[in-house]
Amino acid sequence: MALHQLIQRLLLIGAHVESLPPPPKPQAPPGLQPLIEAIAEPHQRFDERAIHFGHRYRSGFWAIYLLSAIAVLFAVMPLALGWDSATHSLHPYAGWWAVGEVMVIGTVSAIYWLGHRRNWQAQWLSARTTAELSWYLPMLAPLLDLSAPAAEPNWYLRVFDPGQHLRGADDVAKLCADNEPLARELLATAWSNPAFIASYARWTIEILEEQRHYHYRIASNQHALQHRVHLVNSALFSLTALGALLHLVIHTLWLSLITTFFPALGASLHGALAQSEAYRLGTTSERLVRELQTAMARIRSALDQAGSANDVLAIKAAIEAAIALILQEHQDWHVLVRPHNLPLA
Repeated sequence: MALHQLIQRLLLIGAHVESLPPPPKPQAPPGLQPLIEAIAEPHQRFDERAIHFGHRYRSGFWAIYLLSAIAVLFAVMPLALGWDSATHSLHPYAGWWAVGEVMVIGTVSAIYWLGHRRNWQAQWLSARTTAELSWYLPMLAPLLDLSAPAAEPNWYLRVFDPGQHLRGADDVAKLCADNEPLARELLATAWSNPAFIASYARWTIEILEEQRHYHYRIASNQHALQHRVHLVNSALFSLTALGALLHLVIHTLWLSLITTFFPALGASLHGALAQSEAYRLGTTSERLVRELQTAMARIRSALDQAGSANDVLAIKAAIEAAIALILQEHQDWHVLVRPHNLPLA
């Protein structure tokens, strides 16, 4: 488990996170199975790379924010313990708190330096884009016009222009070019086969249902995380205010520890939550749950009315709109995350 996942799991102890029952496993059309198998290994490679750099980046900024608060704790502990006094028996060891503080600050600096030098965020965004686009290639392939020579190797750009940042997905273009002959062989007469059309439409609906469940879980998790961090910060603020009031009548350095460390910890939690864009991710996923439901209903409606060439065109249009919705969501996520590189908190 990555550090950011462990921190969020600890924060959500006892929280109620809503989820839907597991969706049925998508059953791909037999005619697309060889293409799915051909793309599976490259997709897994891209996905593992995206997960690796995603963990590095997100664990990095959570560590930076929380370690910054711990550095404040190390700075005030000698005062709170009284070790700064020359008469205290442990005064000779007070300097170790300063050493610890320097080590914590050094760790923060090292994470920041490594994250920028090795470009964790950019590597994550690039790998996630490639993984997402490669995953949907088998769903996109039947929408291609395979009756004419390919002027553009990237299948996405032959169906629609999904955004400038996706144009740089050279790995996807190569994957498309490598599998173009197989796609042409498998799909040459696909749209004249009613069984393929029905299974392709149902498989697309099942994939979209998986996405709907995923975004429902993301929305629930992000909202629960926001609520829990708000509660923790409210408690820290209340304890800080209480400590400040008690300081008027009780003069102890332990109260200084409370009024110094607790605000720093609260600010760190708030900063990490803002860096993760929890609010906008949650609201975007909520919207996508509704829009994916509408997209599935549109495909079902077109499938129920299938029986003529126009109805086949309606199925194609419905599936194309659903893929466009997924691409737009990915582009919005890309734009949302890109400005938030590792901070030096």
